[in-house]
Order: sequence, then structure tokens, then C-alpha cells
Amino acid sequence: MRKNKHFLTRIVIIIYLTIISGYLSAQDKQGNIVQYFGKEKVEEINEGEVLHLFKEGFVLNKKRDRFSSNSVLSDPLFARILTDGSSNIFEGYEEASADGVKWEKIEVGDKNDFDDRSLRSGYLYLEYNSKSTQTVLFEASGHTMVMINGMPHEGDHYDFGWNLIPLQLKKGKNEFIMSGGRFPKMRARLLKANKSVGFTKRDLTLPDMLVEENEPLLGAIRVMNTNKNWFKGGSIVCTINGSELKSSLPAVSPLNVRKIPFSIPVPKDLPNEGKIKAELTLKDKSGKVLDTETIQLAVKSKYKHHKKTFISDVDGSVQYYSVAPSLDQDTENQAMFLSVHGASVEAVNQANAYKQKDWGHLVAPTNRRPFGFAWEDWGRLDALEVLAHSENLLKTDPQHTYLTGHSMGGHGTWYLGATYPDRFAAIAPCAGYPDLLEYRQSFVRRMKDRPEEDFVRFGTTKAEFLKRAEETGLENESDVLLDSMIRRAGNPSRTLKLKRNYLHHGVYVLHGEDDTVVPTFLARDMRERLGKYHADFTYYEYPNGTHWYGNHSVDWKPIFDFFQDRSIKAPKDIEKIEFHTASPGVSASSHFVTIVQQEKPFEISSFTFERGEGQAVLNTTNTESMVIDLKEMAASSDTIFVDEQEVIFSKDDNTAYLKKTEGLWDIVEATYANEKGPQRNGGFKDAFRHKMVFVYASKGSKEENEWYYNRALFDAEKFWYRANGNVEMVKDTEFRASDYSDQNVILYGNKDNNAAWNTLLKNSPIQVANNQMKVGSKTLTGDQWGSYFIYPRPDSDIASVGVVTATGKKGMKGAYANDYLVNGTTFPDVYIFDDTMMQSGISGLKCSGFFGNDWSVESGDFVWRN
Repeated sequence: MRKNKHFLTRIVIIIYLTIISGYLSAQDKQGNIVQYFGKEKVEEINEGEVLHLFKEGFVLNKKRDRFSSNSVLSDPLFARILTDGSSNIFEGYEEASADGVKWEKIEVGDKNDFDDRSLRSGYLYLEYNSKSTQTVLFEASGHTMVMINGMPHEGDHYDFGWNLIPLQLKKGKNEFIMSGGRFPKMRARLLKANKSVGFTKRDLTLPDMLVEENEPLLGAIRVMNTNKNWFKGGSIVCTINGSELKSSLPAVSPLNVRKIPFSIPVPKDLPNEGKIKAELTLKDKSGKVLDTETIQLAVKSKYKHHKKTFISDVDGSVQYYSVAPSLDQDTENQAMFLSVHGASVEAVNQANAYKQKDWGHLVAPTNRRPFGFAWEDWGRLDALEVLAHSENLLKTDPQHTYLTGHSMGGHGTWYLGATYPDRFAAIAPCAGYPDLLEYRQSFVRRMKDRPEEDFVRFGTTKAEFLKRAEETGLENESDVLLDSMIRRAGNPSRTLKLKRNYLHHGVYVLHGEDDTVVPTFLARDMRERLGKYHADFTYYEYPNGTHWYGNHSVDWKPIFDFFQDRSIKAPKDIEKIEFHTASPGVSASSHFVTIVQQEKPFEISSFTFERGEGQAVLNTTNTESMVIDLKEMAASSDTIFVDEQEVIFSKDDNTAYLKKTEGLWDIVEATYANEKGPQRNGGFKDAFRHKMVFVYASKGSKEENEWYYNRALFDAEKFWYRANGNVEMVKDTEFRASDYSDQNVILYGNKDNNAAWNTLLKNSPIQVANNQMKVGSKTLTGDQWGSYFIYPRPDSDIASVGVVTATGKKGMKGAYANDYLVNGTTFPDVYIFDDTMMQSGISGLKCSGFFGNDWSVESGDFVWRN
């Protein structure tokens, strides 16, 4: 049986459960880095009164395929409900998609939680009969998602207690179906909001106030709009000891809770330490006060551990990072240590695990959340943003930048070190797994030796687990080829395919001798791999060390001694480079050579560079165009040998642009911005950056308009919860391209129902209208087709348009199960499916593939189902 090696996010749930179980039962919890989910759970209700506490419902003990390796997810239960329009659930109802499993009655316990082992993998059905149409807040925790009256919403699977969903109840029966989360417990309540527009302090992002600085700071707070109308023109006034700053608010769409940035003044009479209160006032456009809240900020010295905030270019949100500044207060151009945290660890605790050094600053980014994205996808972008922001702020020496991290952050160290090898002089992964896929497979291998009772808490048997872990779901050649294309989009995350990039820097591997969470054999495997080609690495197993054995699990003096002996060479002194990438849009360059375009998208591309006597030699694989910074390279002659071909450039040129045509390299004009390149290269998930704005359809039928608005809202909720995000939502008829210059756009709808389609996608080779989808020369007819794709924004050299589209009612609901806003899922440029995909998985996929470098279908690489 062919084994599918695609790593799915659902298996991450199981891995994280294993990690945390190891933390709580097997590891020494000394130090302050070990945190676990649930610790910060919000219990208080300040947003309104409890209208209804759900105390009884029905549970379905369905064993979902969270253990499988399928590349296309499915959810037959939600597919049925979306198709039927209602659930028809009652006690004893036999769910056909659940192999005869029936819905059973369940009641809350003493703590008003539903507590049942099946809630980890099953579903909870609740209903509420409302005497009238009314607006409420749905407050729940412990679930991954919830379907409310047929509309999907993000859950609270980390059990933080943050979940608040404004919704309008129907008169009569209202249905809530919650899918299983990380725990065997769920809670759900309906709240009557005390204000139509107001604050909630659940999930604040705040900086530390520093006594040595007086520049305004940035924070973020969530604003609830429980109206069916937009809230526009509002403001937040922040007052501290008489100092005041006013921040204009972006629009908050109907029935939405949006996390919004605001400015914080620094008063003159700031205390030397402790905490200080700030008053927040929410006003409407006429200046009327809608709500007030009091928050507290810590006051610290910039010469001690502290937090900084900044505005992210990904989505305009406020993110924070934590700093352990150098003990040397007077010297610039010191070293930078970027330290990336493990699963469930706050960046503050990551930095606090380190004592301050006397020759460099340590900075800990957040990965967007304590779990975040395993330092991939938007976690990767967060690490890069924090590195750039802190380097500029602290004026560090770019030749002395180092990377380290623990557990999931150990993986982040392996991954970021392989992806951006010229950014670091040395890396030090601690208790880390190099590759997510390999970690998943090691988990499966370990489970083979576990006793039967260990599988009960996962809602399965040992035999079932092992069977599903090996199943591929690939039934024919089309499935295999489509699956292969999807998995190719994940190559940028396949760290081991990039392992020779570690030749750029020194590597120090630290691992506990008795680590059972990230098994020590994974580190030993990397030691063996490195030993075959790498001349500058150190390997150390801490005697009797478990996964966490105190702060020296990360703050290990030999690591910093190792760092201090290494620096990044000046470009003119570099004699050899070997560089590999799977996508120029993720990682394109090493020093003075940039891979601009690939011959085969998302397969591994590489180059080697070597200076000889009076000449330079470049050899490439899977590379169609590249750029050489001749000034940085400090070439000693006007000749470069590229793939054994002599290329002569002008000595007056600072930059050489090379393109391969029919196997020969030519020096050409600068590559065109409207082609693929490092600025935008796909796949589909790459659309979710550049301060993306969600533009939803409003020109269709009532049902279409409602679905596309709620689909955009669902994605906005998910990006807030998983990425600490702040997403702008805009009605298509109000979208003006000039108002969002160089910002990515996510367009929800098609040519017939979204008024922004022709502005953004008039020249796209994929055109979607009601009952018809054209893809190059192919035409699909019917209302069952849906698609995700990415295409260049026509009025920008850097921005893209991500498209969530369908030919009709069936198609627009067919993609609910496939989640593009979590790490571990991969999507090529184009993804076309029908309405059966959510029911049956990959058999509902019609096409997957990549546009060509000119963004055309004809020059692209696509697989179509026969």
C-alpha cells in the first residue's frame, strides 16, 4: 500500500496531547518555561448576563479520521447537515456516516461542563428554543468548531475561554453542533450582551511600559459589535495619569468581534516599576461614550526582561515579543539571539528562562500564539518580522545573529535555520524534532509499543489507530496524482529536504538523554545525518535529562560559547555556498545569489557557488531565472560560469539578471514583477499576508450573500483565534482598490455575485460564474463546483488575490472541511473540487496544480481527475 506522507493538522492534536501529557506527568517542571494550555482560561463574564446555560444535549461518539494521513479532509456529518439544511438529530438517531453510531443523551456535571471521553473525537448537539428573534453571544469552550443554524464558526479548542460569537437567534429552535477538541470537556452558554457595541478584555495584547522611554506604545483589545449593522467611525481613547491618546478604529462588521490596535500614552510621572492603570473609552463617530474599561500595564526597565509590541505586516494586528536585553547598556552592534518557544509556551516565559548576557540581546517571538503554527506558515512570518523589528530597534550586528529554541521551538530552529541559512551564524536546536512529518511518523512508531489502555483516551483502539495511520485513502491513479500535487505544495516545510543548507552555519544539538516527548532517537538521527557532510556541529545529550530539566534546557552556557566563536562571513570572503529551496516565495536567497523562478514549481531548487582562481562558478538545479548581486559578490572578473556555460557581464553592472531559455543562460533585463518570483510565488495560503482584506459577495441571492459573508467571518474568527489576528472585512460594493494599495485581497464569491471580481480578476485564466467554471481551455458546468486559487493583483507588483469561489449553492458549501488557516495543511496555486469533497475527501477533488511562471494555465503544472 502506498504510504501518504502528507502531515495533517489533525494529527497535531494528538501530538500536542502527548507533549502536554509528558510535561505534566513525566517531566521536571522546574523553571518557568513549561506552561500548558488551560492555565489562562477566562471564567468571569463581564460582557453580559447569562441568558441560558446548556445543561443537556446529545453526543455522537464518532471516531473521526484524525489519525489518518489523508491530504484532503472530510466531515460527513457537517456535509449532511449543510446538504439537508437541518440536523434532524434526536436521541437514538443513527448517523449513517458514523458506521451506525447513535446520538446519546448527555448532561452537564457539577461544574456545568459536558464531560465525556467521546468529546475528543465526536460531536455535541445542543439546541435552544427562543421565544423571539434576538441577538445574543454564544460563549463556549473546549470545541474545535461549531455549526450554528447551518453556519460554521471557530471554536476554542485550546480552552482559553475567549470564545464569544454574536449571533441572531431565530424564533423557535436554534441548533448548535460542536466538534471535538483537545479535551473531553465542553461548556456552552448564551449571554445577553449588556452593550450593543462594547469591549471585551478576553485576549488583550499589551506591551510593557519602559521607564527610560516616552514614545507612545501599541496595544490591542477586542471590540464586540452585536448589531446587524456596521460599526464605523468609532475611536478608542486611552488615558493614563492625565495623558491621553485617541485612536481611530477600523470598521467592525455586523455580528463580529474584532481585535483592534490602539495607542497608549506614556505619562511623565511613570513609576520606576510595578503596574499602572489605563482607562479605555470606546466612542462612536459622534463622540458618544459606548463603553469603558480599565486595564493594567507592567512598568519595567528596558535594561531588564520586558515585552515590546509592533504592527504586523501580515494583517495589521498588534503582536508582541519578549526581550532579555544585554547587560552591556552602552554598546551597539552586539549579537542577536532569536529564541523560539515550544508548544503552549508564552514568549514571555521563553525569554524569562534565560539570564541576561553581556554580549548580546535575546529576543523571543510569539509564533502568533503559544501553539501557533509550529514556526511554519504565519509563525515563520512572525519570526522574520520580530527579527527585523528587534534588529532595527537594538542596532545589533547582522554578522552575529544566532538562532535557538526548545521542543516545538527546537523544530522551529531546525526549520528556520534550513530555510534562511544566511541569516544565522550558528543555530542550536534544543529537544527539537527536525521535520513535522518525521515527528508524526515517530509518534506512530512509538504508539505501536504502547499498551491498549493508552488508546482509550484517544477514543479508539490500538488496532484502529495503527490501521488509520497507515491508510492512504487513495483508491485510483487520479487520487494518487492529485494527492502528490497537494503534497508537493508542502515541500517548503520538509526540513530534511533542505538539510544541506546547514552548511552555512555551525550547529549545536542539545537533547535530554531520557526525553520521551521528543524522543532522543530523533536527535541521534540528525547527528548521524550531519556527520555525513557537516564539519562544524556539536552534539550533546544531557545526562538523565527528560524533555525539560530546568532553565538550562535552553540557557546552556556551552551553546553561547559555541555562538561566540562563530560569525557570518562578509560576502567578499565567502568562497563556497550551497543553497536549496522549495519555493522562492518562502526562501529565495543566500548572500548574493537569488533564485527567482523555478522550472518545476515547489520541487527542490538549488545552486552551488564557488570562487576559483580569477573566476566564479555557479551550478543550478530546477532553476529558470536568478539574480546575482555583483557588487556584494565582489567578483574578480567579468565572467561567471553558470552550469558550465560562460556568461560575461559588464563590469559597470551592480546586478546581473539571468534567465534560462532552451537550456542556455542569458543576461536579461530585470525580471518582470507580474511574473512569479520571491515577491509572490503561490500557493494559495500565501494570499493571507500583506495586510490582507476580506472582500465578500453581496450581489447574489440572499442565501449566497449570507453564506459568503459568514464564510469570510468564519475565516476572520479563525485567523484571530489561531494567529492573534486582525482582519478587515469589506463588502464588495464598498471595495475601492485605491484604498487598499499593495494589500492582498481574499475574494469570496464569483463573477456574478461579487462586484469586485472584474476589478481584481478580469484577466485571470480562471473565471467562475453561476453554473460555470472556466480553467484555461476547460469548462466545468453545474452548481456543484468550488475552488481556491491565488492570482496576482493587477494593480500591484507584490500583492495577490486569494479566491474562495463556487459555481453555486452546492459548490460553495463543499469546501467547509478543508482548512487552509492551520499549519500542516498544504495547498497548491489552484484547488478545484465538487460538493462531494466534504463528504468523501479526495475523491471530490477535480484538479490541483500550479500556474506557470507567467501565471498562465498553459505553462503550468496541473493534474486533472480522469
